Amino acid sequence: MRVCIRSVYLLAATMALMVDARAMAQVPAGADALYARREDPVAARQSADLYLAHHRSAPQDFVGCWKLARASYFLGTQGPEAERRMWLETGLAAATDGVRLNEARPEGHFWLAATMGALAESYGLRQGLKYRTRIRQALERVLAIDPRFMEGSADRALGRWYHKVPGLFGGSVAKAEQHLRKSLTYAPESSVSLFFLGELYADQGRPAEATRLFQQVLEAPVHRDYAAEDRFYKAQARARLQRPPSRR
Repeated sequence: MRVCIRSVYLLAATMALMVDARAMAQVPAGADALYARREDPVAARQSADLYLAHHRSAPQDFVGCWKLARASYFLGTQGPEAERRMWLETGLAAATDGVRLNEARPEGHFWLAATMGALAESYGLRQGLKYRTRIRQALERVLAIDPRFMEGSADRALGRWYHKVPGLFGGSVAKAEQHLRKSLTYAPESSVSLFFLGELYADQGRPAEATRLFQQVLEAPVHRDYAAEDRFYKAQARARLQRPPSRR
């Protein structure tokens, strides 16, 4: 009887520890709510700080990893200029952890590629090229797992990759257009995809088609989940349309 009682106590203690571990692994709900308001610079920073604190306390939480990478990418591309590279490095480390924890999910791979891509742009062409193979491989992995992830985000990013990487290192105008058009099959009114395709056409000396796409960006509805990104690219499209024709 004594042995049985002891076993019951041990089982109860083990279950309590398991419950505590699960609770610790949950991303704070407030972080998600703040991230949803990321157009407010204060909310964006507060969300990233909460994700970072959670990641430090629960480094084995896969969801915490990719959400920190996502918030870091936003601050690394739209936050204060002096802090951008720091946040991108933070996001890169978090995304790397996410891939290690769950290689079969697309989130870690995508935010790994996104943060590396932004870092590459921040370093300039010569230094940034060192990331090119890892970026492409990560995005191809997302396509293999779930091509519909985030409304065709991997095709969108690969289109950008093939556009911006010089042909000598694997870039291709044809592949850029192919991937961007594929991304639009998942989200025909995506401001980001339309803008990227417009930039591709502008760089290829196709101003009429570029202008039409930039105008579509302005006319596209603001996405409920990506309002911050949509408004950012609408502003970019408006600026492109206001340039003198020779500079578009």
